[in-house]
Amino acid sequence: YEPPAVEGEPQFNLDSDFTFSVTYDAYPAFELPSLEGIEIEVPAVSVSDEDIARELEEIRQRNAIVVEKDGPAETGDIVTADFAEIAEDGTEIPGTARKDFAFELGKQLNIYKFDDEIVGLKAGDEKTFTKTFPADFEYSEYAGKTVTIKVKVTKVKRQDLPELDDELAQDVSEKYKTLEDLKAAVRNQLNEALEARLRSTKENAIVDELLKRTSVSIPRSMLAAELAMRWESLKQQMGVDNDERLEMLLRISGKSRDQLLQDWAPLAEKALASRILLDKLVEAGSYTATDEDVDAEIAKEAAHTTMSPAEIKAEYEKRGTLEYLKDDIKVRKLFDAILASAQVKEGTAVSYLDFMKENQ
Repeated sequence: YEPPAVEGEPQFNLDSDFTFSVTYDAYPAFELPSLEGIEIEVPAVSVSDEDIARELEEIRQRNAIVVEKDGPAETGDIVTADFAEIAEDGTEIPGTARKDFAFELGKQLNIYKFDDEIVGLKAGDEKTFTKTFPADFEYSEYAGKTVTIKVKVTKVKRQDLPELDDELAQDVSEKYKTLEDLKAAVRNQLNEALEARLRSTKENAIVDELLKRTSVSIPRSMLAAELAMRWESLKQQMGVDNDERLEMLLRISGKSRDQLLQDWAPLAEKALASRILLDKLVEAGSYTATDEDVDAEIAKEAAHTTMSPAEIKAEYEKRGTLEYLKDDIKVRKLFDAILASAQVKEGTAVSYLDFMKENQ
């Protein structure tokens, strides 16, 4: 929050009382909404055999053996290349060169999307070509432009994929003896991920409904603090240590800092309102997180890691985040109570993949 600010210049006089006015943001006050008669809708979604097959194929990809090849590069091969943009006079444009850039052909994981132009080249081959990018190209600095690119392929590697069999299952983990064991584990993991996402979808729908039933006005200083925190978080994600560098990266993608903060503002304001509303409802419902609740939650986390419950709890205590875990438990109990009386309707059927992508 902004610190309290004194209005004007207070007058100090020994013959009269000293008076002054202070302006400050007050914590939002609002009426708690009713928790009765809530109706929400979630998509009809389940894990299919195709979802299992897709996950197993990804496991094959992760366990592939990569070996160098002498022949021409094909889709699916991993290519290492040097490249740069070339000016009209044939000279390299400064700042555009990349050395030893490795990418899988066919996945369009390079800024110029020149996978098709690389297919057929062998290690040691060079190629110069011109590309014209569409007006809606994802990198705005190239949208609608034509560039000449010189590429030299330095390595071509192929991926030898393992067979989908018991041996692969045993390579993935000693817990699995057969392919069927691995398939069962994959189905269980996907179902767990789906249940977690469905729960999150239900909670978000409940919050949306509750926000319609009351009005939480967010002070400007609180919103400014939230936006500043999100800005710092983005700097960490992008691996930059100063504002100027991040602003430069934003300009490359056609955004400014002010535009980004403006885009964030509605979502940040809603997130703050949701957080404040849930805190008040937890307080009103006197929900608590007991030591047993905490231990049970930590035990669930430990089941998905190589750490013991005691190690995970020690890490929480070391970071001073045990209270955050307790807050999460209290909010979950609140949602449990609301869902016990809410009407949850099943909506349109959606594939597992689409549902998980849409709700990321």
